[in-house]
Amino acid sequence: MELQHYAERHTTAESDLLRAINRETHARILKPRMLSGHLQGRILATISHMIRPKRVLEIGTYTGYSAICLAEGLTPDGILITIDINEELEKKVRKFFGDAGLSAKIDYRIGDALKIISSIQETFDLVFIDADKENYSQYFDLVIDKVRLGGFILADNVLWSGKVLDAMPDKETRFIINFNKKIQDDVRVENVLLPLRDGIFVIRKVSL
Repeated sequence: MELQHYAERHTTAESDLLRAINRETHARILKPRMLSGHLQGRILATISHMIRPKRVLEIGTYTGYSAICLAEGLTPDGILITIDINEELEKKVRKFFGDAGLSAKIDYRIGDALKIISSIQETFDLVFIDADKENYSQYFDLVIDKVRLGGFILADNVLWSGKVLDAMPDKETRFIINFNKKIQDDVRVENVLLPLRDGIFVIRKVSL
């Protein structure tokens, strides 16, 4: 934890809006650990700036922090589609997107991501998977053909608080273990698992 604080102190600060979202999420929203937060948010923004995506797909909006970070690197005509099942947060999240000046750049959809993704006819430069862990493998299967050659998929929480090393993992941990093996064995991608916070998979599509 001390190393993370040191890293955060040597990382560009959050914007005032992102700091406010961080604070309000921890004060008022259930499961605030789901928030990307300062360090991970800056990494997502940096990756987006490096890629300069025209189309981004995010699976799992939560309170909108990561979407705002990912939107930083969009091309002038770029769009980010973000999907979440929790309609109770919609009004709050739409306000955050408006406060960020991103209402026209972020296409925020509420509903079952498996159904919504199947209906999307887009080619993505960048996909961020950060939703229910039991469906990670299905999300990957649905998006891989929608990602351009050379495009990237990021997947969060792939270390699952270190429980991926448990000798007798629980059901939810097995979903993550199976997903990680699936990515490692997929010849269409190159991948690196970054031990940042709860683990981020960086997956690059290298063949069809």
